[in-house]
Amino acid sequence: MTLHRQSFDGLVVVGGGLAGLSAALAAAPRPVLILTGAALGQGCSSAWAQGGMAAALSADDSPRHHAADTIAAGAGLVDPAMAQLLAAEGPGAVERLAAMGAPFDRDTQGRFDLSLEAAHSRPRVARVQGDQAGQAIMRAVIQRVLSSPHIQIREGCHLRRLTRDAIGRVCGVVVDTDLGPVEILTGTVLLATGGIGGLYRVTTTPAQLKGEGLAAAALVGAVIGDPEFVQFHPTAIDIGRDPAPLATEALRGEGARLVDGSGRFIMADHHPLGDLAPRDIVARAIHAEALKGVQVYLDARLAVGDHFPREFPAVFAACMSAGIDPRLKPIPVAPACHYHMGGIVTDAWGRTNLQGLLAAGECASTGVHGANRLASNSLIEAAVFGTRAGLLARDAEGAALRPIAEALPRDLPPEGLATLRDAMSREAGVIRSGAGLSRLIRTLGSLQPGSEPCLPLIAARLVAEAALARRESRGGHFRSDFPQTGPAQRTLTRLDAAVSDIRVPAE
Repeated sequence: MTLHRQSFDGLVVVGGGLAGLSAALAAAPRPVLILTGAALGQGCSSAWAQGGMAAALSADDSPRHHAADTIAAGAGLVDPAMAQLLAAEGPGAVERLAAMGAPFDRDTQGRFDLSLEAAHSRPRVARVQGDQAGQAIMRAVIQRVLSSPHIQIREGCHLRRLTRDAIGRVCGVVVDTDLGPVEILTGTVLLATGGIGGLYRVTTTPAQLKGEGLAAAALVGAVIGDPEFVQFHPTAIDIGRDPAPLATEALRGEGARLVDGSGRFIMADHHPLGDLAPRDIVARAIHAEALKGVQVYLDARLAVGDHFPREFPAVFAACMSAGIDPRLKPIPVAPACHYHMGGIVTDAWGRTNLQGLLAAGECASTGVHGANRLASNSLIEAAVFGTRAGLLARDAEGAALRPIAEALPRDLPPEGLATLRDAMSREAGVIRSGAGLSRLIRTLGSLQPGSEPCLPLIAARLVAEAALARRESRGGHFRSDFPQTGPAQRTLTRLDAAVSDIRVPAE
């Protein structure tokens, strides 16, 4: 297969979500090339986000309170300095997006109309029409990107691998295009490729996001942090769709309750915060009911009722498309893969351990989320750290590009992907065990297509091996054979290292 080679004198961004676009805008006037698999605004989790952006925007809130809630939700593994940085720069990020045209909900005095979500100590989530935040924010940012002369966009580009030189520096990317594989050489690459939802049978994210950025970085020696921590949103709408539509946590913030078919409040005995308990606790409670054959519902009839079409139009439309009127009936819900707390380890400016490689957004591990992401911290992290990575890239110096030849990873055939998704959901889902994770690792080995690497299998292996090595339960990682919490330690690993050998104490 012929590999076409091109050069680009600037920043190459892989991914078209909020993190990648924020970086592209911040890098001005340095030329930026954005490579995306789908049209801007499609195929990225940012546009699907319903809840909004968490930031200390009210008079009775502060970055200190936001950071404290972030640290508490992260179950002992959050980097306090990074949480404080996110909280301090969060309000400015929301204000910048509002200035671009993001139509955040306002009260009668023009202030941000803020909602309360799980594990937040006070209302601080800036929303758009209840559940339209992701789409509305992305529309505003995309308009700014399209009008920025320093930015080029190439759609239909799917990441195959990163290019290295002889000393291990990242100096480009290889992407699949309609014309075949193309190698683009550049001095700085920013990965903003999103999460791993497509590795699971049921996900609330675009199913094409299968951890390719995470895997491609690991393949060339990047340090990966905490890959075992996967967040399962407790209230995916259970109507048999892939991906599953989401019933935003803001519904519970408005007073919606989780019930069984008889109307019993299922969270009453699980946590003092009840329906607003941290996501991992709510997800496990619903999963436990499902194991007993009990269907769980989100009952918003009293809390939202006739206001559904106006206040939560996305949830309303998804329910109505399945013949469920949430004004009259409770919504059937179940946990689904929603967010990956792990990722490529970066500093506060998006730098990885590899020269020439930056990362931002869900594929990165900044230390902000720890073992369990605080609700609505994902969009704000993408905006804050994407912008910081772009500012760093703006001033980066060019480099001599002498790539070495390496084999292209192989694709996983559809039947292999289906087997992978089933196995990940069964063995590395809401509840895990050593026996199940060992079975999963054997399944991953059996799916290997020849000797060349396969990016989805690499991403899944990172999750599975780190989950097997973590012999405790913490945040989004629950081991039925090790239900107690042990010493607080992060996982920092490389693809060719034994995970258990390099887990380190959290700071």
